[in-house]
Amino acid sequence: MLTFCSFLHRTAEYVKQIRRGKALAWLFCLLAAAGMVCADGSSLMTAFAETAAPAWSEEKKSEEASLPEADLQIYGLDLDGQGQKIVGQSLTQKVREEEAGRRAAKAAVEKVKRQIRLEAAEKQKEEEEKARLASAAVPCSQEDYDILLRIVQAEAGICDSKGKILVANVILNRVRSSEFPDTIKEVVYQRSQFSPVSNGTINTCRVTSETVECVNRALAGEDYSQGALYFMNRGASRSGAVRWFDGRLTYLFQHGSHEFFK
Repeated sequence: MLTFCSFLHRTAEYVKQIRRGKALAWLFCLLAAAGMVCADGSSLMTAFAETAAPAWSEEKKSEEASLPEADLQIYGLDLDGQGQKIVGQSLTQKVREEEAGRRAAKAAVEKVKRQIRLEAAEKQKEEEEKARLASAAVPCSQEDYDILLRIVQAEAGICDSKGKILVANVILNRVRSSEFPDTIKEVVYQRSQFSPVSNGTINTCRVTSETVECVNRALAGEDYSQGALYFMNRGASRSGAVRWFDGRLTYLFQHGSHEFFK
């Protein structure tokens, strides 16, 4: 048999499930009924206590008990799948990072190898250039240098830089050749070779800074001559000299007003 306190407790639980207005009405009725029971005896209280709980209450309890468990099962399955997905993504990311690291290391090694090859090629090129310049070097005293400046100015003063360098190249080629004298002075002053020596303009010309630069470049190894040993200004040369050039020498090329032969 339910006690009065138990009855009130169950009533309060029931009140929580309904709206506030109806709850007050129900509470008033129930309190009135409780008062009647107290006056007449315990029969009504006993009947109320023995009455089964409403079906909706049991169903509600069943739902409240079952839903959380179902939700946990569903969430558990989702969490398992999500966990596998996260693990898979982590492994994939790790593999990608390792592969990227290997590619970066390989690229760094290749870069170092290329740099080493470039430095080796550059060094070899420098050595070859030094050897070429050494083999092409012409003994040049201060007197030889001054004569070379004046003959280039007299022969190619109105020419461009390349034209000046070409005249200096021919003088230096002759010094290296066994067919001509062994010094710049002797080559330039060899009889009947250069008209500025014959007419004296070699001694009266004024050497420009451009001519100095061009002679220095020729002495440093800059050479466009293709081995030429002769040059001629066809329009300013005697007909006999022109015939000799054309009949005895091999034409190479022309630059400006000068034709070059060997």
